[in-house]
Amino acid sequence: MKPVNGRTNGIWAVNEFRTARVAEILDDFRTLQYHIAAAPTEPSDSEDHYTEGWAALRQCAIDGQHILECAADTSVPTPGGGEEEQRKAELKQSVPNNSRWPCPLTDPDRVHLDAYARRHEGQKIYLRQAACQRWIDWRDQVLQGSRPTSKTRSQLEACDYQLRMVNTPVEAASNPELTPKQELALITDEYVYTELQASDLTMGRWTAEDPSLRAVQRWLRARR
Repeated sequence: MKPVNGRTNGIWAVNEFRTARVAEILDDFRTLQYHIAAAPTEPSDSEDHYTEGWAALRQCAIDGQHILECAADTSVPTPGGGEEEQRKAELKQSVPNNSRWPCPLTDPDRVHLDAYARRHEGQKIYLRQAACQRWIDWRDQVLQGSRPTSKTRSQLEACDYQLRMVNTPVEAASNPELTPKQELALITDEYVYTELQASDLTMGRWTAEDPSLRAVQRWLRARR
């Protein structure tokens, strides 16, 4: 379909932006899924199974599976009518029938929010996994291949305590004295949302219709 006036041309351009935006968000989410699935969940020494970092890693794996299983059906029907009809079908592909999302959004809005919120949660899980794996490295540095003893207990407890005082996950990454409990507490929705927003802007992505943090949080709460 060729544009017949300025308004039609503008709608066509916005649809192009919307389609590209949802595609890149879903691509980000797929990359996050790959990294989440690749993270370890069990220590080489079974005695470490219930330690703080490993317990958190197992929870991350559960959370990652949940956000994957509640994903929308992103398959797109192939209607007759050419390229423009295909674009419309892509934009109208909505969330699953069992979704509890209550807001009367248009289908393109729902697709965008669905993808955006899922990427947000995936990024949050990924950051939590990274924090836990740093904790494992710090713990290994303290133990030096040995088992915990009365001599190392205070150092291990110091690691667990220090992370609660860190200001940001970025600061935690450069501080070998920190542990997952502190760092995990700082990986908030606000932090993740701002980080992803800044990354999108740095890459020159179209963000004019991105959902608000509040909308993302409502979407996530409805699926817990």
